[in-house]
Amino acid sequence: MTTEAPTASPFLLRFDLTRLGPPEETAPAADRLVAGDPRHTTWNLETLPDNALYAGVWQSTPGSWRVDYEEWEFCCFLEGVSILHEEGRPPVRLAAGDSFVLRPGFKGVWEVVETTRKLYVIRLI
Repeated sequence: MTTEAPTASPFLLRFDLTRLGPPEETAPAADRLVAGDPRHTTWNLETLPDNALYAGVWQSTPGSWRVDYEEWEFCCFLEGVSILHEEGRPPVRLAAGDSFVLRPGFKGVWEVVETTRKLYVIRLI
């Protein structure tokens, strides 16, 4: 049984896509770009006071860029198709409905095949 709380809880973050604020528009750094002209749109919903955790919604248009994770990231794909090319391993295709965690130390290429939208939670170490 689900009921709506009359007031927001400081202990519950809802990923309410109908109430997103203004987005931040970015692109991969030129030295990390591999192919295409990907554009990122981020709606950050939460940042802890110590800046050690971020949560929100991220979207990217097609293209690919090098990544080098020093943080933990949980992702849940809402739309689109991306391929993660980890150094030394076979590529992994991810699509709407897939959820996963990238651990610190992941290095490779993030390729967006079809515009991808995901929920994210990032924890810096």
